[in-house]
Amino acid sequence: MRFLPLLLVLALWTGTGTGAEAQSARALFSSQASPSSHQPHAIGRHARGCLAGGIRLPESGPGWQAMRLGRNRHWAHPKTLAFVERLSRQAIAAGWRGLYIGDISQPRGGPAPGHASHQTGLDVDIWMLPPSRLDLSRGERERLSSISVRSADGRSVNGNWTVAHHRILEAAARDPEVERIFVTGPVKLRMCADAGPRDRGWLAKIRPWWGHDTHFHVRMTCPAGQPGCVAPDPLPPGDGCAEAVWWVTEALEPPDPDAPPPPPRPELRLADLPPQCRTVLETP
Repeated sequence: MRFLPLLLVLALWTGTGTGAEAQSARALFSSQASPSSHQPHAIGRHARGCLAGGIRLPESGPGWQAMRLGRNRHWAHPKTLAFVERLSRQAIAAGWRGLYIGDISQPRGGPAPGHASHQTGLDVDIWMLPPSRLDLSRGERERLSSISVRSADGRSVNGNWTVAHHRILEAAARDPEVERIFVTGPVKLRMCADAGPRDRGWLAKIRPWWGHDTHFHVRMTCPAGQPGCVAPDPLPPGDGCAEAVWWVTEALEPPDPDAPPPPPRPELRLADLPPQCRTVLETP
């Protein structure tokens, strides 16, 4: 079945807060074990969307292995799969045996435990651990863990960081299909220091964010000809190196004990996602 036109989907959409649309989007999408039969289509935003016609990354390829297979989160848009193939070749050229691939998306995308994004098949986590081999068993892929490249005090990279890490991340950032890449703050600053004075535009795509010391998170641009995919806000101007200092200074200061705790993030309902996502759920 081809992807349904937006007007037809809107015609099928009924209700404004009761029934299925009021249910937890995470529960609904996490219960799906297989993709919909649509043509591949990324729908909505990275943190508020879904994936029609997802295609699963092969468990093993010539330059990668998919990790944590039990999660069933290696479903993607075809452009993400093509990127994994390209970057795995570049990783081999940089001196690694290939790549260990973490989460991409659930079979039909949508909210997944442990992620705010990864909802449209356009986000992929890649481990910082250089593969020692590419013939891991399913059991080994569940037990093996990645490595951190951040020092214990959070202010610099540690001895696990290598020139090959830099080369692989730079290759990813220079890929025109990549929108941005999330890393731990010290990685951003180390790459800024090592990049040299010229041709630094690609550094703008390297974005510091919490919790990205054991993997880097690549976000692809919206596929051409798919208006239902909503692009993130544009990157700010400049290479982002001066702003990244905050991540190894003020960000590490103890929180104000008198400050009220942030309110909990409300759980997404099906009604919070684009209306096409209901059709993605209901189509075999």
